[in-house]
Amino acid sequence: MASNRHLGRIVALQTLYELDFRIELAEKSLDSEAVLERNINRYSEVMQDKEFVATLVRGVLDSIQELDAFIQPLAPEWPLSQIARIDRVILRMGVWEMQHNDAVPVKVVINEAVELAKGFGADNSSKFVNGVLGSSAKKLGKVSETKTKGAKSKTTSKSKEKADEKTKAN
Repeated sequence: MASNRHLGRIVALQTLYELDFRIELAEKSLDSEAVLERNINRYSEVMQDKEFVATLVRGVLDSIQELDAFIQPLAPEWPLSQIARIDRVILRMGVWEMQHNDAVPVKVVINEAVELAKGFGADNSSKFVNGVLGSSAKKLGKVSETKTKGAKSKTTSKSKEKADEKTKAN
């Protein structure tokens, strides 16, 4: 079974994907809250973090224009209208989470988006999503923090190993 947050992202993806279609069709009776509630209720017995899903869906819906403006320069050869709808929705979710949910590490956001792309996208979707979200993390200044922490950990581990070797030699 998928982890609770992973399942939540799947429900958010399904909701945003459906709404993207309906928005494109300019449905006059579009009720995004009803679609969200229906999808959350469909998984209510196995999904505990319903607020996570609601926050993610509402956040993406409220920020679509800003998210698209942020994403477009990161994939200049691919106008957003030419990116597969599922990939576009996954990218919006990933970028929104990077920008607004500091509780989730960027690596986790990217990995989750890649897994969604593998599960729901075309053959090369996961590579495309990984590349665009990696560039997003750099643009947001979130990659250097991760690399710095990783570099310190490696240095600390090597220093500890050398100290252990010296202790054993003495």
